[in-house]
Amino acid sequence: MWILNIKRYYSSFKRPLNSNHQLLSLLDSCKSMDQIKQSHALLITTGLILHPIPAITLLKQLTGSTFASFSYAQLVFDQIPTPDLFLYNTMIKAYALTPPLCSKSLVIFRSMIRVSSPSPNRYTFVFVFKACGNGLGVLEGEQVRVHAVKLGLESNLFVTNGLIRMYANWGMVDEARRVFDWSVDKDLFSWNILIGGYVGLGEIDQARELFEGMSDRDVVSWSTIIAGYVQVGCYVEALDVFHEMLRIGPTPNEFTLTSALAACANQVALDQGRWIHVYIDKSEIMMNEKLLASLIDMYAKCGEIEFASKVFYNECSQKWKVWPWNALIGGFAMHGKSEEAINLFEEMRIEKVSPNKVTFIALLNACSHGNMVKEGRGYFQLMASSYGIEPEIEHYGCMVDLLGRAGLLKEAEDVILNMPMAPDAVIWGALLGACRIHKDIEMGERIGKVLKEFDSKLIGCHVLLANMYSTSGRWNEAKVVRERIKISGGRKTPGCSSIELNGVFHQFLVGDRSHPQTKQLYLFLDEMKTKLKNAGYVPEFGELLLDIDDEEDRETALSKHSEKLAIAFGLINTTPGTPIRIVKNLRVCSDCHQATKFISKVYEREIVVRDRIRYHHFKDGSCSCKDYW
Repeated sequence: MWILNIKRYYSSFKRPLNSNHQLLSLLDSCKSMDQIKQSHALLITTGLILHPIPAITLLKQLTGSTFASFSYAQLVFDQIPTPDLFLYNTMIKAYALTPPLCSKSLVIFRSMIRVSSPSPNRYTFVFVFKACGNGLGVLEGEQVRVHAVKLGLESNLFVTNGLIRMYANWGMVDEARRVFDWSVDKDLFSWNILIGGYVGLGEIDQARELFEGMSDRDVVSWSTIIAGYVQVGCYVEALDVFHEMLRIGPTPNEFTLTSALAACANQVALDQGRWIHVYIDKSEIMMNEKLLASLIDMYAKCGEIEFASKVFYNECSQKWKVWPWNALIGGFAMHGKSEEAINLFEEMRIEKVSPNKVTFIALLNACSHGNMVKEGRGYFQLMASSYGIEPEIEHYGCMVDLLGRAGLLKEAEDVILNMPMAPDAVIWGALLGACRIHKDIEMGERIGKVLKEFDSKLIGCHVLLANMYSTSGRWNEAKVVRERIKISGGRKTPGCSSIELNGVFHQFLVGDRSHPQTKQLYLFLDEMKTKLKNAGYVPEFGELLLDIDDEEDRETALSKHSEKLAIAFGLINTTPGTPIRIVKNLRVCSDCHQATKFISKVYEREIVVRDRIRYHHFKDGSCSCKDYW
């Protein structure tokens, strides 16, 4: 067919050239570099390469198709005696949109300035500013800005927007704000770029203030603010803005819903997440890979891993790329379903879906939670050998966690000492946590000394060390570490647990007495303590970071842990048989883990607890983690 088109072209190339010319159709139908080269030969032999329309079409094919060749495009451009403005802009834009090659945009722009004709227009500066923001230095961007001033284009709306975006991409949001403030003309794009700049730096208060000052907002404005709140961990605020958007704003799109689902996932707002799922179906929102991944992640993080799997397979009629697969593998890992995670990864390989570094982080976490050392070692080696993915510090951290949990402390330490990059406090903290699990005080003390060199305010690691001493009954040493924490000015992060009831979140701190139902809660806790003791529960004081001599006082301290308060609230305020879902900001302690197993049996409730590490499904007196967490 393409050969037939060539023959037709030869019979028609003498006709006047316009947008419907046979040549342009021929160029647009090229499916390979060979066909493009043949088309290029026709342009040369007929002399039409000097005509701007086919030359631009050729360059667009060479820079924008799946078989693009920027080197070939550059050769074509260099052979055009007097490129016009559109040809310059085509090349500058193509390079600007390709970050590894963005410096080429500046090279072409400079050659354009040297020949002085044609003169750059507003689009030229938009593309060059984009190139500068995508990887070039501040000096280059400022030089281009000077040229815009000389040509009287700096006050042009397109140019000022390009400037704002360039500074925002560099993280120079104050300079972006100055450009924004003195701009005579502003449109929605101007506001949205600056809001995005604040969000990119995590300055959500400034972004919200700007957002509130807008006379008109589009879906990008709302989506950016919601994403900003999610980025800084303000999930309740993100959902509040989302609800406001539903009430007075434009219709949410797939990007809005992706962020809203992320907020639901991290807040464990299952009811709201389900509502969004229904909204997606009823509104016929286009399901892309990121939205599907967020939906799967939401169900997994809200404790509904089986439903997350169902969503994945219901949507798998299309050849999705890596993100939905990562979401479900990560979900299986969080829930301790290590074999399911591995099976899904093998299915992914059969389907020829290329994994990325996130895939292997999820996979190695799954191996760690399932005590699958052999499999973890194999997948760690597979990254580089089969997929060319060089392990990063997160992957080494997963290996240290895997080996440490399994009791292979020396091997885990060797991994740290032989890493190609310098280990950070998180890596050493993972090994310290393993030392606590396996009660290796000697190695724990040694790691504690190493951690002192990082930051005296690494409270979590010092707390771990103190807990190790407490578990071993070495109360004096635990007290010394605790005093050291006080002297450093740091404070242990207080335990905080939350539970959703009828769309409202109730948070409890350790020993919390601020809740309206406090009196009822503590009476219930006293009653619950008696029932659990009668069922055989014995408090575990080992990790209690308090040198309290009286056993009754220690038991009272344990009973005030935040997750016990949240569970008590759930038992009081929900009907019998209803599952209770709790989120805790820290790793669940041994005593609370043991107590929750008894609570699930005594009160005949399924209790799902998501702590900082993983999910625990308590039912009939046992936990899904099999006491390995």
